[in-house]
Amino acid sequence: MAIKSMMKRDSNSSVWLFLGPYYLMFTIFIIVPVMVAIGLSFTDFNAIQFPSFVGLTNYVNLLTQDATFMRYVLPNTLFFALIVGPGGYALAFLMAWMLAQIPHKPRTVLALALYSPSMTAGVAMSVLWRVIFSGDASGYLNSLLLRFGMISEPIQFLQSPEYLMTIMILVTLWSSMGVGFLAMLSGILNINPEMYEAAYIDGLKNRFQEIFYVTIPSMRPQMLFGAVMAIVATFQAGAIGVELSGANPTPQYAGQLMVNHIEDFGFIRFEMGYAAAVSVVLLVVVYGFSKVVNKLFVDKD
Repeated sequence: MAIKSMMKRDSNSSVWLFLGPYYLMFTIFIIVPVMVAIGLSFTDFNAIQFPSFVGLTNYVNLLTQDATFMRYVLPNTLFFALIVGPGGYALAFLMAWMLAQIPHKPRTVLALALYSPSMTAGVAMSVLWRVIFSGDASGYLNSLLLRFGMISEPIQFLQSPEYLMTIMILVTLWSSMGVGFLAMLSGILNINPEMYEAAYIDGLKNRFQEIFYVTIPSMRPQMLFGAVMAIVATFQAGAIGVELSGANPTPQYAGQLMVNHIEDFGFIRFEMGYAAAVSVVLLVVVYGFSKVVNKLFVDKD
């Protein structure tokens, strides 16, 4: 019994030796900042003077007095998330499935090509997309439209409320092949081919049924991971509108998202307590979407 007890203690020590650094980092960089943000959301704090407690005032003002938030920021964020989240997620799965059908070497090259925009999105926005949508005649899109006589003068794409959100969605979808995409590709490649053979023997008729009845159920963990990453990336994509338009707030708040609202009040106006309240609301929204995804993909058997 004594030997078993010692072995159990040694085993527990080994577990905590490996888990300890993770729990420490998670506490320092996740739990503590979240708790500080929640605490600051109940204060009036200008980043210089000591915070003063104001209770629910910031939340009341956000929901009843902040016309910009209710009229532009919240609708923009939800619209952007509902288009880019499912759209980017479906696109990532489709690209992963298509790549899984081709040989190893071209698959590796194409996977890297699809993944690279997610690593260089910030640079690409300033170097590539702002040149394409430039508001003068030298911009690639304006130049093309002028050449074919489709417009008579250049369009200010990045300064126009009519076009900015559409361009933001396009750019975000272009850079949506991140780690979720790689996880899905790995999940598809690790499905046992015998499962497909058995499914066709049992009456499977086409590739669509193959995806729906075999591929997706066999890679639920990767699908869940990809969905969570898509949600987080979508709600953190506030830099897109600011980078493209070069202004915060964006022109007529057309591309203003919740992250931009937080930056506006926190780092431009230095109303840290109010910015913290907005960040808590954003956290609640992300958590709500994550719970919905969890319900869809977590196996209840």
